[in-house]
Amino acid sequence: MSGGEVAGLIVAVFWAILVSFLAVVLVRLAQALRQATRLVADVTEQAVPLLGEASAAVRSAHTQLDRVDTITSDVAEVTANASALSTTVASTFGGPLVKVAAFGYGVRRAVGLQAKDAPKKHTVVVGRTLPSVRGRKSRG
Repeated sequence: MSGGEVAGLIVAVFWAILVSFLAVVLVRLAQALRQATRLVADVTEQAVPLLGEASAAVRSAHTQLDRVDTITSDVAEVTANASALSTTVASTFGGPLVKVAAFGYGVRRAVGLQAKDAPKKHTVVVGRTLPSVRGRKSRG
């Protein structure tokens, strides 16, 4: 065998190993692609119902938000009415009540001052007269 024939044989063996290796790689790649295709199909089958449920949930949330918006506007209206009523009550009854309170205070003060100016009475105990408070020294 000559050197050219040995080189040709080595190249042929190398090409046979390379082709075998590429065939194994292609077979595994085909299996991976089949599994990926199956996985995508399964995800699609499960995702479509989930998207439908998510869409229904979003619609339901939108309906609830519309209701909350209505309730909020009603509460704002009630708050405005309560504020107006409070202002009306304060202006209607506030002034006269302050005047009545001031009058009551004045009456109490006048009665208190009149009681101070009244002559002191002596207390009689079993025929004896006790000295009045004026005669005692106050401690303070």
